[in-house]
Amino acid sequence: MNEIADTAKVLKNVHLGDNVTVEDYVVIGSPPRGVKEGELKTVIGDNAVIRSHTVIYAGNVIGDNFQTGNHASIREENVIGNNVSIGTKSVVEFKSRIGNNVRVHSQVFIPEYCELQDGCWIGPNVVLTNAKYPNSLKSKEFLEGVVVEKNVKIGANATILAGVKIGANALVGAGSVVTRDVPPGKVVAGNPAKIIEDISNLRYPTGEKAYVDEK
Repeated sequence: MNEIADTAKVLKNVHLGDNVTVEDYVVIGSPPRGVKEGELKTVIGDNAVIRSHTVIYAGNVIGDNFQTGNHASIREENVIGNNVSIGTKSVVEFKSRIGNNVRVHSQVFIPEYCELQDGCWIGPNVVLTNAKYPNSLKSKEFLEGVVVEKNVKIGANATILAGVKIGANALVGAGSVVTRDVPPGKVVAGNPAKIIEDISNLRYPTGEKAYVDEK
């Protein structure tokens, strides 16, 4: 049985799975500009928790066990996998892809055409970008999103520039500005970010590895 608050709005052509909780003042299925209500199908799987004041636009396809913080904004026509969390006041713009088991913390910005692969972890206040020359004459024609590969970790307040690929299992240090591709399994930090270590060498003071080998 679903629990939908009286103040929430679930608009036309929205398909909710089982055991979904929709809190106060949520809007699901909001049509983007130029689209009529119900024209785009919106799907959210089982066991979702959509917290108050979140807006999910029409055309999203979202898997099971999805949850948001408060005031999240998810624009139209994204594909989002299972076991995904989008934190408070985070923004996911349209036509991005998010895999399974992805954690997006609070106040993250994910622009159009980005790809977040399975198991990646995005810390608070991270900003991804997609315009090499913002507000230029043809900037909209040449947008290129960021690709975050499997099991990547991006620390708080990092900024990733347009078109950059973060290789699988890499770690981006907090506050870094990443201007070029990061090889798989490397640790980068700084502005501009540079390789400082291999993730397999990171250890706690006890000598234990910080990260086990990830596939």
